[in-house]
Amino acid sequence: MPRKICVVITARPSYARIWSALAAIRDRSDLELQLVLCASALHDRYGKLTDIVRRDGLDVAEQLFTLIEGENLVTSAKSTGLGIIELTTAFDRLKPDLVVTIADRYETLATAVAASYLNIPLVHVQGGEITGSIDEKVRHAVTKLSDLHLVSTHKARDRVIRMGERPEAVVWTGCPSIDLAAIAERDESEFDVFSSYGGVGPVLDLSGGFLMVMQHPVTTEYGAARDQIVETIEAVRRLAMPTLWFWPNVDAGSDAVSKMIRVYRERNALPHVHLFRNVAPEHFIRLLVRSSCIIGNSSVGIRECSFLGVPAVNIGARQAGRERGPNVLDVGYDRDQIVEAVTLHERRGRPVRSHLYGDGEAGVRIAAELASWAPSVEKRLTYD
Repeated sequence: MPRKICVVITARPSYARIWSALAAIRDRSDLELQLVLCASALHDRYGKLTDIVRRDGLDVAEQLFTLIEGENLVTSAKSTGLGIIELTTAFDRLKPDLVVTIADRYETLATAVAASYLNIPLVHVQGGEITGSIDEKVRHAVTKLSDLHLVSTHKARDRVIRMGERPEAVVWTGCPSIDLAAIAERDESEFDVFSSYGGVGPVLDLSGGFLMVMQHPVTTEYGAARDQIVETIEAVRRLAMPTLWFWPNVDAGSDAVSKMIRVYRERNALPHVHLFRNVAPEHFIRLLVRSSCIIGNSSVGIRECSFLGVPAVNIGARQAGRERGPNVLDVGYDRDQIVEAVTLHERRGRPVRSHLYGDGEAGVRIAAELASWAPSVEKRLTYD
């Protein structure tokens, strides 16, 4: 009998980060993929994934509506609780042999708690990384609930082992999002983002270079989200380059970020900006490769852009402590610093590419580990 692998996807970025592993699991005869979509992955507002997943040839085992909208601290906590309830029911019905959870979102914590209390071995992808804020707390909490750790960097592996996890259960695989970047970069087929995805704003001429912006609210800086995004908007106005701006995720503070983007757009203060709610992961990567620079606080500027050699301006503390390649310039929430960093990238040209987060083969390694790993009878922790 194939080993049943239940992978929980809770948000649009998580799918891109695990896609290559999902394909590798599907293609193995000794593994059976059980794909669960929940939380913002099922909402049009944040980029519904159902059609994209099925287009990619993957079956959806469960769709769970666990997101309580409101984008504040209370709804985030309540969504976590609802996620535990719904995922527990789904796991009890699916009876997987292993549950896979990804990264550091609050829904990831719900997945980890539900699987752990059902005595289902838990596999954590992208553990051991440092980023600051609530994300780091969640990531490390999930590490302590997990049985197998598939990490993206060698430093992350060392960190998980120092947290007391058994070395044989902590495996470097690289980050599967790098696999997608490697594939998408080689795709030379014609693609027009405006006709394919619509969005809001003018059709822009991208032939002379363009910016991409993806800035999410920071949960631990919830009350400052509005002022923070204004600094980025003003910097983009001053740069006056064609800009593709992607909608923030569902974290607390998202409403404030979205509101200020809409206010500036309605005042016609962003005539060179086109807004998108969602773009398929492979198309997003192809845009990245062509772009002059990405601005914001998404991990894509740290991970994929490091591999692709795309300049990134990282704003604020959301990625604090995460390992960086030579493509990243860090700035505060300050329009002058943002403009200066983009200008510096333009003078320097394309940075050296880095394999810090992997070499494009993580998905195959992850599937192989899921097929071969033997859960221990007892999870023994040592703190030497």
